[in-house]
Amino acid sequence: MSTAETSSPSTVPSRSRPAGRPVVVASAVAGALVLNLVLWLIGLAAGGSFEHTDAGETVSAAPGGVVLMTVLPLGVGLTVAVLLGLWWHGFVRIAQVVGALLPLATITGTLSADFDTASTVTLTLMHVVIAAAAVVALERVR
Repeated sequence: MSTAETSSPSTVPSRSRPAGRPVVVASAVAGALVLNLVLWLIGLAAGGSFEHTDAGETVSAAPGGVVLMTVLPLGVGLTVAVLLGLWWHGFVRIAQVVGALLPLATITGTLSADFDTASTVTLTLMHVVIAAAAVVALERVR
């Protein structure tokens, strides 16, 4: 005599295959861009002009500057880190440190410019978003 067994769905969550490296890079860049644009809108609502003086002329740092300075450095940096990480796995950890420190170090440029307070605070937070996105994305790749 045999017993018939029915299978029931497992309640233990299965680990899905990690997302591909290009997906991680694209998601990190897109996510950081969306967050930085939301911060820009909040900064505008708080009275920020995002304008500063450069060589005697008033220059706007947003929204084009926000898009460019989020997508370009983060996209290039993550892509280079991922490619070098394929060659030497330990490079990804080094890239995480650099990816955190570089955006934070460049806050000094924002602080030294003559932005109004709302713009300065908002732009500083944008640097933090880029640093966090780099670390999280590279951890996902690692």
